[in-house]
Amino acid sequence: MAGRATDAIWVEKYRPTTLAEMVGQESIVPMLRSYAAKRTMPHLLFAGPPGTGKTTAALALSRDLFGPEWRQNFLELNASDQRGIDTVRTTIKQYARTSPLGNVGFKILFLDEADNLTSEAQASLRRLMERYSGSCRFILSCNYSSRIIEPIQSRCAVFRFRAYPPEAVRTQLERVARSEGKHVTDEALATIVTASAGDLRRATNLLQLTATHADPVTAETVKEYATVPLQREVEAMLGAALQGNFFAARDRLYALFTDRGAAGEEILRAIHSYLPSIPDSVLPPKAKVRLVEYLGEVDFRLAQGATDRVQLEAVLAHVAAGTDRAS
Repeated sequence: MAGRATDAIWVEKYRPTTLAEMVGQESIVPMLRSYAAKRTMPHLLFAGPPGTGKTTAALALSRDLFGPEWRQNFLELNASDQRGIDTVRTTIKQYARTSPLGNVGFKILFLDEADNLTSEAQASLRRLMERYSGSCRFILSCNYSSRIIEPIQSRCAVFRFRAYPPEAVRTQLERVARSEGKHVTDEALATIVTASAGDLRRATNLLQLTATHADPVTAETVKEYATVPLQREVEAMLGAALQGNFFAARDRLYALFTDRGAAGEEILRAIHSYLPSIPDSVLPPKAKVRLVEYLGEVDFRLAQGATDRVQLEAVLAHVAAGTDRAS
């Protein structure tokens, strides 16, 4: 790590530069390394939650394939910014049709957040993938592969990235802390791991944010700067709802919004992850199943633009009313 800027964003500073440096995703990295070794690859589709290494894998694969001059054969676009058919017909087509440099035989176009492309743009992209496959390989990255049209999926090798296991997140955080000369307590590491929910990017950002303001980093300082709901707070909120005290639960929900700055989706995920640990005597298994089904409905509403505060209040009311706890 010597020679890297000391004031850099840690996510970029400690991003693996080769596939050999990547942690986690043991079922994916060996396949990508074999592509690099053979200097050939199909079109790829990376699907999975944010912060699970999709962009890092694409960059590392390109470096392993092309070496020091990898940027001459690599183009990264974000479909959230350029999601229309004009982008496909101009920027992507112009890049895909030009000849690659070096001895690999093809270039790589990395399209991040490809699930934001319109259906019309995806149809046009599929034709370009067919026409220019000899000179350009496409790597598409998305959170939801179901939003990618089937003709594109069938032309790609699909890799599904999973949230990092807690031990992998903790190992990476310890490595970063050692390199930065920061003292982080075991309780602080555990708190960051819980708050990040398998998102390594979020965990690294939270560590940097906390370490910038506190040394040593403790669990208390992490909670002060964490912008996601922590397990203890969600347990307290749901505990009040399970006891039938809706207004106390709602007050704790408001505290998550105002004091923590948490988003509705983050709170919903925290509730979902906490459900299995609720004793069956408090919430019977059948009631848990019904609550998970209801959480799925709320998640869909949030994705469609519903007000997160109203939807989360509805969840707490659903629990507090006792309808979920009936066996």
